Amino acid sequence: MQAAGAIESGFRDVMPDAVFDKALLADGGEGTVDVFLSEEGAVRRLLDCPDALGRSLRAEYAWIPGERLAVLEMSAASGLAKIPEKDRDILRSTTFGTGRMILDAMGLDPETIAIGLGGSATNDAGAGMASGLGWTFQNSRGRTVEPSPGNLSEIAKILPPPKPSPAKIIALCDVRNPLLGARGCSRVYGPQKGAGAGAVEILEARLKSFADVCERHFGHSHRDTPGAGAAGGTGFGLLTFCGAEVVAGFDWVAGRLGLDARVAACDLVITGEGSLDSQTLEGKGPGALAALAKKHGKPCIAFAGRIENGAQKIFSRCIAISDPAMGLAENLSRGAEFLRSACTRTARILLS
Repeated sequence: MQAAGAIESGFRDVMPDAVFDKALLADGGEGTVDVFLSEEGAVRRLLDCPDALGRSLRAEYAWIPGERLAVLEMSAASGLAKIPEKDRDILRSTTFGTGRMILDAMGLDPETIAIGLGGSATNDAGAGMASGLGWTFQNSRGRTVEPSPGNLSEIAKILPPPKPSPAKIIALCDVRNPLLGARGCSRVYGPQKGAGAGAVEILEARLKSFADVCERHFGHSHRDTPGAGAAGGTGFGLLTFCGAEVVAGFDWVAGRLGLDARVAACDLVITGEGSLDSQTLEGKGPGALAALAKKHGKPCIAFAGRIENGAQKIFSRCIAISDPAMGLAENLSRGAEFLRSACTRTARILLS
């Protein structure tokens, strides 16, 4: 909402009589919980749980009592941003903390739990999450195996928790990647989390072994289901261990916000992102909003700190707000100022 306020201020300098409809935007990734916490009656739930490396942190999620709806982001517990770059270790990172968050939400007797997938530090196919929910993994000798990515190939047997939750689980996902292969999570997203070429191949082999065990245990496999590769395979884990439904995060949040009608009623749509790049085109919030604007014949302008070639094709205009003469740190610290100035300049151009 700070960014929306800066945009409104910049346009209002030139268009003082304009009417602005500001909406938090999320696609199931980071920021999704904020959308729901902004609703009247929402409750902020806090709990101590492990980060991806097992260190304690304070995570939060939204609880909507009137609907018995809990909205979580896995990045709140298992996010890459929670781990300093020097400490990142993808072969040890797990989603156990995400499982503890889900377990806490289950204690509220929810009808639905929605989990935003994105921004993860992990590549464990959701095995850590399942462990946090009470599933047990054993090796061929019957000994318990900690389900970290490096240990997944040791798992030979899966034991369910004593009392599964009846809650409906919805996985909010903005990617369609399968678990394995050229488009799988290890090869596409592993390098972004610090995995070198050797580690990527280890991760791929471990995930395949784990998927094989899951297929033998459950009698079917979700390895090729679109979205199974989301968040280091957490999509696969939610499908396999929670019977989750994978839905497009933006569509689910947009339906909640009534964005279709709000876009149809406006004259101009404005959005933004830190970096407009190839991922923007693959279901992320700004790209999906641009598609919605196009559906209603509305121009859509995007502001960003950084713009890659190709991103411009889905927006009416892409406008960089950063000052190339300054370093990243200064651009970030003055982001609101630069965004407002860019909006003022753009408004003048629109009226000229």
